[in-house]
Amino acid sequence: MQRLTLLDDQDLTFPDINLALSEPDGLLAVGADLSPERLIQAYRHGIFPWYEDDQPILWWSPDPRCVVDPASYKPSRSLARRLARHEFDVRVDENFQAVIDACRFRGAGEGTWITQDMADAYLMLHRLGIAHSIESYAEGELVGGLYGLSIGSLFFGESMFHHRTDASKVAFASLAKMMAKVGCPLIDCQISNPHLMSLGAFEIPREDFKAVLASHIDDPALDWPFLREQCQLITDEKS
Repeated sequence: MQRLTLLDDQDLTFPDINLALSEPDGLLAVGADLSPERLIQAYRHGIFPWYEDDQPILWWSPDPRCVVDPASYKPSRSLARRLARHEFDVRVDENFQAVIDACRFRGAGEGTWITQDMADAYLMLHRLGIAHSIESYAEGELVGGLYGLSIGSLFFGESMFHHRTDASKVAFASLAKMMAKVGCPLIDCQISNPHLMSLGAFEIPREDFKAVLASHIDDPALDWPFLREQCQLITDEKS
């Protein structure tokens, strides 16, 4: 019988992801906190938090895993045309706080699963140089973007938003191109949905994802100051 692991507040150890429940898919553990040290350990082992305000912290590692291969990524024809028109100015880490706030509140009082505690935790990871945002601007206004974690040579996507059509898709395509430039072997998208699949994501077995982690989580960290400097050059290239 599969059992849910209750985490110890004083212990950063997570159970093996193969012990995750099959129903609900990927639920692995419950409890503890969102300290930077615990979050880093979680992502290093293919685990992420996902819960509602009225729930304890829930930790997940679904099977299959939704991912993007930067080396083989190709935008759709319509998105390629949008990229070629350079309608958005894409920047890196210009305003992480605004991106995560926009991901939390998508308008008309519509909230998301990103609790205040989660927002605070990822902002701390940003200050530590681990969490990053890719942002789309129009006429100087932030109109779309995404954020995630960079550990080893991997990028772990968390959430995205848009206030103008295709603004988040342009940010995502720009991320994929930048990750290909610096040799990132995989962008983790966690759980598949039609939107992610339309962006070129696909699913792999959890065991394959685990193998990618084992091979690349201890790679030298990606050079984010370089990516920030080169962002405009990269996104101005033809798709």
